[in-house]
Amino acid sequence: MSIDQAYAEVDRITRREARNFAYGIMVLPRPKRRAIAAIYAFARRVDDIADGALPDDEKHERLEQLHADLDQPGSDPVLVALADARFRYPIPAEALHALIDGGLQDTQQKRYATFEELHGYCRKVAGAVGVACIAVYGSDDTERAETLGVALQLINIVRDVREDWELGRVYLPQDELAAYGVTEDDLAAGRTTPHWQALMAFQATRARAYLHDGLELLDSLDSRSAACVGTFAGLYRATLDRIEARGFDVFEGSLRLSRLTKLRIVGAGLLR
Repeated sequence: MSIDQAYAEVDRITRREARNFAYGIMVLPRPKRRAIAAIYAFARRVDDIADGALPDDEKHERLEQLHADLDQPGSDPVLVALADARFRYPIPAEALHALIDGGLQDTQQKRYATFEELHGYCRKVAGAVGVACIAVYGSDDTERAETLGVALQLINIVRDVREDWELGRVYLPQDELAAYGVTEDDLAAGRTTPHWQALMAFQATRARAYLHDGLELLDSLDSRSAACVGTFAGLYRATLDRIEARGFDVFEGSLRLSRLTKLRIVGAGLLR
């Protein structure tokens, strides 16, 4: 397995599995683009195991093995590409291990009592990705990189309520569900009641606040890296805007952005 073959595989994974992500990294120079694709493909590997159909004990075993595989990539193209990216850029091992720990948490915890508890999970599964990527972009502002990662995860949680429910998970904090009078029966039935809309408006406001704070990261980046990160943020913001415009009905119909909308967001990032 050559390095170029490994990078070709993570590029295929990125284009196949994460069209929004692929739109963001297209503005980067090739070395950075390949490194970010390697990080994404590794994160995708963690997600695929955690969200897959295996019993939780087998998921746990495979995720624990990934901890060891980070230092012994063998011939696995994702791990080979990631090892080369780590050689070229100061991607912290702690961030990659935290990402795996987030996947492990998904095999053990299906509900979150408070936002503080949820925030700890988001830091692992998304904040850690931000910290890993910032090393490639060339900034040391890990705090805002983590905040931005958390913001994107909060938008994912709003978007994926139905999908997460079908996996047996509820990421909306239990105390906030109770405070707004929303039950898990409402989630199961896909009821977009006024109580639901109020709860989700609260979630959206918080996500936008994290997004605003995280985007201060752009000031520490070169123009092409800033365009990449700005594109990610713009795509997620547009998705949240679309959800809000639909009255927070995330239970039915596609929420995908059109190709034209995505290209407009890329262009806005480049013109920043």
